[in-house]
Amino acid sequence: MGVVLFVLFFILLLLGAPLAVAIGIPAFVVIIFGDLGTPVIAPNFFAGIAKFPLLAIPLFILAGFVLERCGISERIIRFANLVVGQRAGGLVIVAVAVCVFFGGVSGSGPADAAAIGAILIPAMFAQGYSKSYSASLIAAAGSTAIIVPPSIALIVYGAITNTSIPALFAAGAIPGLIAGLAIFLPAFFIARRRGYGAGREDAPRQSIRKAFFEAFWGLLAPVIILGGLYGGIFTPTEAAVVAVFYSLLLGLVIYRSLTMAMIYQILVDACEASAVVMLIVAFAGLFSWAGSTVGILDDLAEFLLTISTNEWIILAVINGLIFVGGMLMDAISIYYIFLPIFLPIMAHFDWNPIWFGIMMTFNLAIGQFTPPVAVNLYVTTQLADIDLEQTFAAVLPLVASMLIGLVIIIAFPWLSLFIPRILGLG
Repeated sequence: MGVVLFVLFFILLLLGAPLAVAIGIPAFVVIIFGDLGTPVIAPNFFAGIAKFPLLAIPLFILAGFVLERCGISERIIRFANLVVGQRAGGLVIVAVAVCVFFGGVSGSGPADAAAIGAILIPAMFAQGYSKSYSASLIAAAGSTAIIVPPSIALIVYGAITNTSIPALFAAGAIPGLIAGLAIFLPAFFIARRRGYGAGREDAPRQSIRKAFFEAFWGLLAPVIILGGLYGGIFTPTEAAVVAVFYSLLLGLVIYRSLTMAMIYQILVDACEASAVVMLIVAFAGLFSWAGSTVGILDDLAEFLLTISTNEWIILAVINGLIFVGGMLMDAISIYYIFLPIFLPIMAHFDWNPIWFGIMMTFNLAIGQFTPPVAVNLYVTTQLADIDLEQTFAAVLPLVASMLIGLVIIIAFPWLSLFIPRILGLG
């Protein structure tokens, strides 16, 4: 039955079934025809989402929607553009910096790519950047949102592995900057070589000062959220509540850009996005339980350990599996499907779960803009009005550079563990 579970899953995935369906149907089939008892379906379904840390997910999604609609991303982009965007390749700096920054509020790669891309992609067109280059850059830069704190992906990882979520958030800071740098370097080199954005004049200091004051309250958002987390003032779930409250304060009181009609639509959109995520979480939890019960996950873990006794070879195999999976599925599904296989291996080699979580998430971030699925790239190609296939050549240097960044994260675990240890979290 274990083989049926995975074979049916991949068949549904290749047929283009929605991810929740591709995960849920194999689990139902194995439970029903494997005589595992249909009464276990409901308890396991709800047990997958009835975890306090997961409450932060819909709240961060809501905060991201509010911040996007009240114009914070637009103000931050305007300020960054005036500071560094008025030169050849300047919008590359703006794109990467703002995506990393906004990822520190939204925690979602597709949300980051959509919010920033809607504003920056037309601006890049106006400065002569090609459509394929612009879509690829924003998709890649948006992927950093699942690495930098507060990351929805890291919340799920922490809930599955019982790893400290504040420690994971702290661990994601330096790798998040490495990811941003890995995307920036090849993108900036290509932009300079092609002369994208050349011939712009410097903005007056008065304009920069005005743009800074307009963006100031938005710039404070990640400072408040992450400062409270690292300072031990509130938990990740409480940080999500603070993020929602602060974003509403900006939209209703400070910027006064939100109306009641907009708030209603924000709640509708946030509910839809949260429902999709939590449905995948629930079905993925059921899938994982079914696989564990029939023993296929333990068998796969034992098989991986028979490949080699060298931990670096096993790490290479694991990262190869994650990379391929990341091109086909979202991070949350991969956590639930692969982590039960990887946990015994982690224990066998005594790998630090915080470092492993950052490594795995970094790898999954690459999958968000690597074809054929590439959820971020799908979002940005829609904004750029081009086909996904047109971005393949433009996105390859960014994928290659991020893979180099992944090797650095794997080879030097202290880069992920440095901040958590300073803060006494890991």
